[in-house]
Amino acid sequence: MYSERASSLPHVVAWWSVTTAVRESRILPDGCLDIIWQDGRVFVAGPDTTAQVGCASPGSRCFALRFGSGTGPGVLGVPASALVDQQVPLDALVAPATVRRLASADDPLAALTAFAAGRWADPDPVMVGLASAARSGRPIAAIAARCGLSARQLQRRSNAAFGYGPKMLERVLRMQRAVSMARRGSPFARVSAEAGYADQAHLAREVRAMAGVPLGVLIS
Repeated sequence: MYSERASSLPHVVAWWSVTTAVRESRILPDGCLDIIWQDGRVFVAGPDTTAQVGCASPGSRCFALRFGSGTGPGVLGVPASALVDQQVPLDALVAPATVRRLASADDPLAALTAFAAGRWADPDPVMVGLASAARSGRPIAAIAARCGLSARQLQRRSNAAFGYGPKMLERVLRMQRAVSMARRGSPFARVSAEAGYADQAHLAREVRAMAGVPLGVLIS
């Protein structure tokens, strides 16, 4: 069972899950990082470049905040590039006493939200615009040009906010759009055209590279 809702914090989604049976889960890259409470353990799931595959035990519970648009690094005090493709115990980043309070909280989601609110720093507005453009399939080069950023400046700020550069962010969020369309029943040829791929073969290569399985297997 999985549920999510908008958090009281901007660009943040609150989610929770309970595992009812042993099954493999495949978590796709999404340009975000998460702070997760799982059965009393609190850790950070950094931004991914490829799918993470796991298998939780029946009865396992998770409560988490998913930080989009580059909001997570401000809360954690580290650039997203330090967390790419990693799961890092939260007490490696903040005071262990704070993490112990989170781990033992009666309402983990409320505790995580209060923790994040107390450390909140407004995200880089250029990176918020960059993420919005990438999610909608608009060219992100226009964002950089409008803000007067050089390619090097854009790369550095994107690395800090998302863990990787703008080209990788575009690839990740394009795949998210494609998978969402395919799950709604769109033919793969239409998905490739509307999501911004050169052709269906390009779609197939990109999904397999980042998800680890073909698109048909992913949505089955």
